[in-house]
Amino acid sequence: MNPSRLASLAVFTALLASASLPAQINTAQTLAPSIYFHEGDPRQGHSNGGWVVLDDYVLVIDANYPSGAKIVLPKIKESTDKPIKLVFDTHQHADHAYGNQIYVDAGAVPIAHVGALEGMKKAETGYYGGSPGAWENSAKKRPDVAASKLKPPSLLFPKDMFIDDGHHRVELRYFGVAHTHGDAMAWLPKEKILFTGDTCVNSASNNLNDGDTAEWIRTLDAVKALGAERICPGHGPMGGPEIIVDQQRYLIELRKAVQALVEAKKSPAEVKAALPGVAAGLKKIPNIARYVPDNLTAHVQKVYREMGGETLP
Repeated sequence: MNPSRLASLAVFTALLASASLPAQINTAQTLAPSIYFHEGDPRQGHSNGGWVVLDDYVLVIDANYPSGAKIVLPKIKESTDKPIKLVFDTHQHADHAYGNQIYVDAGAVPIAHVGALEGMKKAETGYYGGSPGAWENSAKKRPDVAASKLKPPSLLFPKDMFIDDGHHRVELRYFGVAHTHGDAMAWLPKEKILFTGDTCVNSASNNLNDGDTAEWIRTLDAVKALGAERICPGHGPMGGPEIIVDQQRYLIELRKAVQALVEAKKSPAEVKAALPGVAAGLKKIPNIARYVPDNLTAHVQKVYREMGGETLP
């Protein structure tokens, strides 16, 4: 094949590939009138988020890192001149809550499930009078964190909290332990739109450290019962209810693989050696290959410990 034809084929292939990608990173996507989704840039560690323009004010969903908040804030102001009054942290992790101060400075109050604040108290020991914690460690790596300050959520709910202005209804719902012990979601029943935080992701971005995978699977059963039609995950492109199904399937298959190693009485060293095979097996399962990280150690380690195993070498 001559060089010009090869070049044309390469361009066509690239265009075809780009056309098939659903991701719209750093773009405000309108889901319904006054309801927006924003896909964060994974290269910056940014989470997804969104906002709902209510009659009198704006509710922001997930504060992101400070640098992510500074990207989203102008886009909110482009969509409405109404004030930002609430910023909802789906959970306590840095990429969803460290941007709170940016929104507080804009007039908002941070809101979260009580479990998110409890998790923050365990991680942010420096803020609460102990030794340096997660914020201080993050500040060593991220200039945006170093230039800001931690602002924990101050408006808390123990189970659910509903916001209804007669036109939009936003239900902040807690379904149980999942990605953390304080995960909550923003459910818009009229539009059947669900912002899941990291209870569901749509990429190889699962962090299992602060949750419980068995409980997480059960929690996702309750989430599926909502009947959501549009899923806005914590990371990765938005999609339909298949995101919930696939997230749950990944956790189920991961636990099955680790359980098989436990039942075979494999030592920690043998479990470690089996990681490539476990990863390869998971990648062969339809619809969940995108959840398998390049390094599966942390995922297997978490489940192995949940099943009574020791630290992997």
